[in-house]
Amino acid sequence: MLWLQGGPSQLETFDPHPGSKIGGETTAITTSVPGLKIASGLMQTAEQMHSIALVRSVISKEGDHERATYHAKTGHRPEPTLVHPAIGAVLCHQLADNVEIPRHISILGNQWSARGGYLGDRYDAFRTGDPSGPVPDVTPPVKPERFDRRLESLFDVVEPEFARGRLANLDQHKTLHRTAMRSAVSMMSSEQLQAFDVGQEPQRLRDEFGDTAFGRGVLAAMRLIEAGVRCVEVTLEGWDSHLNNHALQTRQTEILDPALAALIRELKRRDLFEQTVLICGGEFGRTPRINAAAGRDHWPHGFSVALAGGGIRGGAVIGETAAEPKLDQANPLADLRSPHGIEDIHATVLAALGIDFQQELQTPIGRPMAISHGSMIRDLLA
Repeated sequence: MLWLQGGPSQLETFDPHPGSKIGGETTAITTSVPGLKIASGLMQTAEQMHSIALVRSVISKEGDHERATYHAKTGHRPEPTLVHPAIGAVLCHQLADNVEIPRHISILGNQWSARGGYLGDRYDAFRTGDPSGPVPDVTPPVKPERFDRRLESLFDVVEPEFARGRLANLDQHKTLHRTAMRSAVSMMSSEQLQAFDVGQEPQRLRDEFGDTAFGRGVLAAMRLIEAGVRCVEVTLEGWDSHLNNHALQTRQTEILDPALAALIRELKRRDLFEQTVLICGGEFGRTPRINAAAGRDHWPHGFSVALAGGGIRGGAVIGETAAEPKLDQANPLADLRSPHGIEDIHATVLAALGIDFQQELQTPIGRPMAISHGSMIRDLLA
């Protein structure tokens, strides 16, 4: 998941309307799909559009950053009595793996990184920063011999005392606490940690992804998927453009474009593309109307999400926004063709990965909860 935090403008990325009253300064370029145009800032991505599907008519009922981010990542609107799992947590819960490093990882994530919700903390995304730096909290602060003695003391002395009396009806040697500690130790000594190290890739390839923290994060995500990690989220912040929208969105697309295009090329070269689903989008889009500060405000009533990879029909375009919308405040969807809710994106991605998105899971209090209430967008599936 390439997560564009802040609300990327559909009009400056995947759904430009140049020359119209809502188009602003953005121009459009042709792509590898006949008749399909995207914003001129996505020149490398344009060459890969035959492998990318667009939903240009995504809608949400949330216009606040935090609530909309929750909705986009979980497929459910926030509610006070339950925390839903992010889509990456659901994937880790539903699909088997054999990795010693975390199955769910967030690179450059913030306070809204993907969470395990009612599935439990074990499905939270492991958070790390710019891959040019070290992975946090995996290098012992003492020499190996001393570290081994500390572990021995932890598991033979401290752990039994911790478990005593707390889990009288359960096997004390199989507590989640003990399992989590042993998993952490296993990770610290795992050769799979090398997947985080983008320095092992040739300089030519690193340059293709872009000399940015995001570009390095996307390259690391590809390496982690190759190592067997189930879901990686890479965040590119800075899309909230209430002021000076065109310049800000242009700057962001310059970072996104090489990373997105290189990721698709490299997934194909390593025979991973057909086994991997890529999602690229944010929590909502930007208003068609440009405000008095040359910015665009929050717009959940028709924005774009890009998808690619296993099970997704490359070159497909779902939905349409109007170049000359009426902007009817009483009915903001009046100009939108074939609207699809965030939950439909979730249902489609889960279906592409072979997961029954309608199945019900049990919350900790025994409440049955469907993984998704959305409907598959069948025209997106190959």
